[in-house]
Amino acid sequence: MAKRDMIDDLVDLLYPWPGPEDVPDGDEDMLDAARDAVAEEREKYEQNLRMAEEHSEDPQFDVLLSEISAARREMRAAEARMRTLVAYGREFIKPQPYQLKDLAAATGMSISGTRSSYTIEVVASVARRIGRQPQRLLLALDEDPSTD
Repeated sequence: MAKRDMIDDLVDLLYPWPGPEDVPDGDEDMLDAARDAVAEEREKYEQNLRMAEEHSEDPQFDVLLSEISAARREMRAAEARMRTLVAYGREFIKPQPYQLKDLAAATGMSISGTRSSYTIEVVASVARRIGRQPQRLLLALDEDPSTD
């Protein structure tokens, strides 16, 4: 039997083999298809890890720490995506923005956490991306007597 290493363990941890419980009614065809898809993902993931390890210029390179850092980057990207979506739901939907309680439930945050989860810079980014101005900001400007 070939010697296992940390990369083998990481592949097993992050791309587990589907079992009969993972497909409806234990459908063998679906299970085979799921296993084929996972086999491809496992192989790509393993190759990427081995190449990263082999070609790292850092003599202290650690594949586990590298993967934990990658997971953290993915979490931060997901958090940024969520802030963008919340800003869109609160600032760009008309005639009524999404209620904070609904967005809070979707994000898993409190209402106050949801309210403060995005910044004016995020709103500006959304405006640039979709080519529209935020509704709530326009309403606030319309109501502001200093803009007369």
